[in-house]
Amino acid sequence: MGFDSPPPLRPAALLDLPLRPPGYAASLGTTAVIIPHPDDESLGCGGLLALLRQAGQRVVACLVTDGTMSHPHSVRFPPDARRQLREQELREALRILGVADDYLLLLNLPDGNAAAFAADLSSENPTNCLRQWLLRHRPATLLLPWRRDPHPDHRATYYLTHAALADFPHPPRVLEYVVWAWERAAPDDLPRPDEATGWRLDISPVLGQKQEAMAAHRSQLTNLIDDDPSGFRLSSQMLAHFAQPFETYFEGAKPSL
Repeated sequence: MGFDSPPPLRPAALLDLPLRPPGYAASLGTTAVIIPHPDDESLGCGGLLALLRQAGQRVVACLVTDGTMSHPHSVRFPPDARRQLREQELREALRILGVADDYLLLLNLPDGNAAAFAADLSSENPTNCLRQWLLRHRPATLLLPWRRDPHPDHRATYYLTHAALADFPHPPRVLEYVVWAWERAAPDDLPRPDEATGWRLDISPVLGQKQEAMAAHRSQLTNLIDDDPSGFRLSSQMLAHFAQPFETYFEGAKPSL
């Protein structure tokens, strides 16, 4: 998956935060979710997405990487087939959560190396593509991975999006969701004092819906791609964090780019 693994950690900073009710989602307005890899949307903020749609709020999504490095040595599923499979799984998960995929933006940056391509300065660079998409949809709220979530593609996604927001008219509210910090955060990865405000959202009314969306990512949960012994599979320990009836969010100052 493209990152080193510090000792597992269950940070209290992700658990001991104020709990907001499910109805809070309705106050966020039109929302855009920026997704590093297919499945991050369901794991990190699937409950919020479902609650937004239940409240009648519009949600649009952008996928940053092609997701192909989960099983890099598969012959039965070569790179293009892996990309298509994971895109199909994402679209299914979004539909389960009630999110239409009509306006899904696919940046198709290389899985595991998003940071290098995010710095592309060509006229069709990912930052500009994302900026134009955001200008078209004008979200009131933007969902991003936590700025120091341990996977490098998650960090690249965060900084790519903030670059796209530079000098943005009426910038959206930014909420940062947690994926790999549950399992692999080093102490320095967690929010520093006065850096961000954290809270939890009660997602108990849509927890089953979130679990169903997670299950749509069969290539990451089962032996669907069975010819790569080194292939990635979400562990039961990791999945347990996302069986909780709440999700954790942070919001804070924009970083220096």
